[in-house]
Amino acid sequence: MTGRDIFKIWAPEKAKWTNWVRPVPFVGINENFEGYEVNNFTIPSINYIKKYSPNVAIFIDLPGDNSIKEGIAISKLGFRPIPIYNGTDEQEGAISTVDNKPIKIGLIKGALELKKIEISANASPAFLLDTNRMNRFKMNESVFDNSWDIYAQDIPSAEYFLKNDIHKIIVRSDSIQEDLKKILYKIQSKGLEIFFTDGYEPPKKVKINKPYKKEPL
Repeated sequence: MTGRDIFKIWAPEKAKWTNWVRPVPFVGINENFEGYEVNNFTIPSINYIKKYSPNVAIFIDLPGDNSIKEGIAISKLGFRPIPIYNGTDEQEGAISTVDNKPIKIGLIKGALELKKIEISANASPAFLLDTNRMNRFKMNESVFDNSWDIYAQDIPSAEYFLKNDIHKIIVRSDSIQEDLKKILYKIQSKGLEIFFTDGYEPPKKVKINKPYKKEPL
């Protein structure tokens, strides 16, 4: 399968929310993508949510392809997984701050699983993120910084969520990253409830405090 074929599986034309699937990681995927066959892809068990809810959107923010694996698991409950990875690849032979290869392989493996699952065209979204995206540590100047942030335009607005009867957002992660926190703070101010879970405990309602704004030097 080509990157275009994989993209179409993740973003079927008539399904709601698929306009937010980011095309960047699908570029360069082809039938001979290195590492495709040897990559382990085990679907985890989901404990923090037991059934589908049409009024809930989920953000799964885990390292590497773990978010894809959990996205497939959550899709079996009826949610539509929406990958919003936006990391670029380093040049061949170079070292980068973020390894995006597991994401690409995970999208291939995940697409094969996704084809087996029936999901309603109107299913609520589960947005998939890579926690490693904000890794900006550079050992030296030769390391390519391909870290990235998620911005408000990368996801639906609070108004759009509410228009589509989404009133509750669950963040599944080890912690809420700063870039996502900035977006959720504004969404929260529009009346949506924000919940957090580490994957072990049931989602608990949280209040997102106003992000600290750095003063210009």
